[in-house]
Amino acid sequence: MGKVYPDATAALAGVLRDGMVIHSGGFGLCGIPALLIEAIRESGVKDLTVVSNNAGIDDAGLGLLLKTRQIRKMISSYVGENAEFARQYLAGELEIEFNPQGTLAERIRAGGAGIPAFFTKTGVGTDVAKGKDTREFDGETYVMERGIFADLAIVHAYMGDAEGNLVYRKTARNFNPMMATAAKVTVAQVEHLVRAGEIDADHIHTPGIFVKRMVVCPAGYEKRIEQRTVRKHAAAAAGPDHLPR
Repeated sequence: MGKVYPDATAALAGVLRDGMVIHSGGFGLCGIPALLIEAIRESGVKDLTVVSNNAGIDDAGLGLLLKTRQIRKMISSYVGENAEFARQYLAGELEIEFNPQGTLAERIRAGGAGIPAFFTKTGVGTDVAKGKDTREFDGETYVMERGIFADLAIVHAYMGDAEGNLVYRKTARNFNPMMATAAKVTVAQVEHLVRAGEIDADHIHTPGIFVKRMVVCPAGYEKRIEQRTVRKHAAAAAGPDHLPR
C-alpha cells in the first residue's frame, strides 16, 4: 500500500497506543486534523499527552478527547475557549504544561531538528522558568527549554500529493509544518490530493519524506470557526456631495 489510506481509522491503524505523545497541528480550529482526532476518539486510546497550541472547544477538535477523558496531559499555549478543559484542570483531573506561544513553536521545531534543548529569555523571572536550568549569556539570563519529539504527529494540509508532499494554506500553516517533522510517525489529512509531481517543488512546505500516511478529506468536510466575528458595513455614500474633491 502507498501512503494514501481509505479513511482516518485505517491511516492510524497500528500506530495508536495508550500513553503516547501526540503533536496535533493547527491554530484555534483553523487547520486542525479533525478527522484524525475523531479517529483517535473512536479508538479508545487513553493516558495521552497531547502537544497543541490550544485545546479546541468543547464540541470540536481536541475538546472531543477531553470530553472522553482520553488526554492525561496537555502541553499548550492557549486554552481559553474550552470550559471542560478548565473544569478538569481546576479539579486536578488534567495535567497541563503551559508554554509561551513562541517557545512552544520552537520546542517543536527543535525536536524535529534533533536539538535536545535551547535557551531563551522568554519566561525568565516568571512561573514558566520555575524548576528549569538558567544560564547567563552576555550579561542576560536565559532559561533552558527542551525540544519535543512526539510518537505521532497529526496534521492538516490544504494539498498533498501521492508522495506525501504537503502545502498548507494561510493560518493553517501555524504549527502543522514543524509538527510534521517532529515525530516518529506523521499522518496527514489533506483537502486536495494530486498526483506526484503536480505540486511545484518551490511551493512544498513539508517534504514527503516526513509523511508516512495520508487520508483525503471527504466532500463537504466542515471546517469549523472558533468565533465568528463580523461587522456591519457602513451605508454606501451617494450623490455629488460625497465625491472626492
